[in-house]
Amino acid sequence: MPNRALYALIVLFAINMMNFFDRNLFGAVGEAIRKEWGLGDAAIGLLGTSFTLVYAVVGLPFGRLSDKIRRTRVLAGGLFVWSFLTAASGLARNFWQLFAVRIGVGVGEATCAPAANSLIGDLFPIGRRAWALSVFMLGLPIGNGLAYAVGGPVTQAYGWRAAFFVAGIPGLLCLIAVRWLYEPPRGMSDTHGVGERCRPGSPFAVVLSLPTMWWLIASGALHNFNMYAIAQFLSPFLIRFHHVTIKDAGLLSTFIFGFSGVGGLLAGGIAADAAYRRRVDGRLLVGAAAIAVSSPLMFLALGEPAGDVIGFALLMGSGCGVMYFYYSCVYSTIQDIIEPSLRATALSLYFCAMYVLGASLGPVGTGLASDYFTSGAARAAGVLDSTAKALEPFRGAGLHAAMYIIPTLFALLAVVLFAASRTVGRDVEKLQVWIQESVGVPL
Repeated sequence: MPNRALYALIVLFAINMMNFFDRNLFGAVGEAIRKEWGLGDAAIGLLGTSFTLVYAVVGLPFGRLSDKIRRTRVLAGGLFVWSFLTAASGLARNFWQLFAVRIGVGVGEATCAPAANSLIGDLFPIGRRAWALSVFMLGLPIGNGLAYAVGGPVTQAYGWRAAFFVAGIPGLLCLIAVRWLYEPPRGMSDTHGVGERCRPGSPFAVVLSLPTMWWLIASGALHNFNMYAIAQFLSPFLIRFHHVTIKDAGLLSTFIFGFSGVGGLLAGGIAADAAYRRRVDGRLLVGAAAIAVSSPLMFLALGEPAGDVIGFALLMGSGCGVMYFYYSCVYSTIQDIIEPSLRATALSLYFCAMYVLGASLGPVGTGLASDYFTSGAARAAGVLDSTAKALEPFRGAGLHAAMYIIPTLFALLAVVLFAASRTVGRDVEKLQVWIQESVGVPL
């Protein structure tokens, strides 16, 4: 592997780690914010939803921009914006101030995924892409884990505002490393030599003409609903239902939702590349099988009684670890069916749909369900007072009931990924035929 490709992968991993660290820090400190401002779970979920909606919408122009200009510049600009505004989140004095700052963080972070994935597609050949993408996506579980590991203890010791101040600094330091990041020619690692050329027609129409993309978009919506619901409510669930401190909830979440994914991503990348060498639909079959295992593990975890923290952590951590196979399998499949000059556009379209239809609904949808079940638990106990103080003792039961949405949607996700595996062969063949016609040589 050339040194510049390895360096770029390390830097992109670090940037992605800070992306998810800053993004999911809110899940670690959200319970403290909710109590300080007397909010319900739906309001807390709305903060996450506002972030993801903006992230999804502005990601489309950033995706097109990343296919037109130097991707390293797009990445550096976004990194500065989201890191600076993450630190500024600690200055918020009310709900709406924090709401506005989180929208700005979403704008900055929308630059990362399209530009970074496009760079990796040009730095690594097709047989190594799932592995390279799995290394890049290690930033997700490690960033998530660090968000909880830092956010919980810092919040308990110094307050939630201090946690945001701490989180903004490393991202700004990553800007120095971006200065030496290599910008490869588009299509550099592909053997066909298509480069900057793309199939005729609107870029978005070309991407959406592929049946596999529709299945992958649906899968992204389901997956991200769950990912953001877990990120937002795992720590509060541990605090309310299993009665641990905010510090211990942060440390437990570090391993359950964060570091458990390291093995899943690496194993997923290796398994996906190995399966692809045997059959063109191998990556998606690996992803479908992994999610099919994850769903029952999470269902069993939620069935553990209150106070059984170890049993819950082992089952939920195992389910989350296997869940991370998804990224290696799906992100590399998008690279397989899209030509180099449209990869950032395709990824931005995929991310737009998965965030608008999934991530934006995960926190607020789960929050609304939690509030609904909380009110029901209170009424069942004979409490008719609907004030925040009166409902507080029932929030553990309400959130527990709402969390069962997650394994249910994962079961559906496994079916969607299997459906995608049935169409991917034709879409890969369609791309290869166009490439052969374009360059005039057999593949």
